[in-house]
Amino acid sequence: MIFTVAIDGPAAAGKGTISRAVAETFGFAHLDTGALYRAVGVKGGDPVLAAQTLSVEDLARDDLRTLEAGQAASRVAVIPEVRAALLAFQRRFARREGGAVLDGRDIGTVICPEAEIKLFVTANAEVRAHRRWLELGGDEAQVLAALRERDARDMGRAAAPLKPADDALVLDTSELAIDAAIARAIAHVQAHLRAAPKQSPR
Repeated sequence: MIFTVAIDGPAAAGKGTISRAVAETFGFAHLDTGALYRAVGVKGGDPVLAAQTLSVEDLARDDLRTLEAGQAASRVAVIPEVRAALLAFQRRFARREGGAVLDGRDIGTVICPEAEIKLFVTANAEVRAHRRWLELGGDEAQVLAALRERDARDMGRAAAPLKPADDALVLDTSELAIDAAIARAIAHVQAHLRAAPKQSPR
């Protein structure tokens, strides 16, 4: 079975947690596409060359979840040549046999516009900054400023800006517990899987 779940959204909205839960529930493979860009960003040097030569070891670095790595990812993600170098890998992963969940910022709009399920997970900036501060520590005001800067860059870039796909289910987790958000996502996937056999072949 080929079945793609595309999950997009801004930093600290909960998309990673939801993605992992959906993948585990249905036995789908999971790809955090942000890790690809984080790895490119922290490698340093020429970002296009870094993207073209990305290795499994690069994705296993223990500094990919830092605030600095996130900012670096956002900076290199605006480079069209970087996005092109990583595009084919993501698309192959998405259409693998057995189902796949990909989370990122342009999965439903650019990487997998044909995905069977599209979710856009969001929350207001203050809530997301508080979550990231609880995770990473530091000065909460600086975390909020950095998050707003990244939002502006991600949403305003010319190449694949962050936005919900027209047919995406929007999950606002500002006042929604993560368990409830996961339950909604799983129910949405289950409903589609139940309906899929009734659909005419493509």
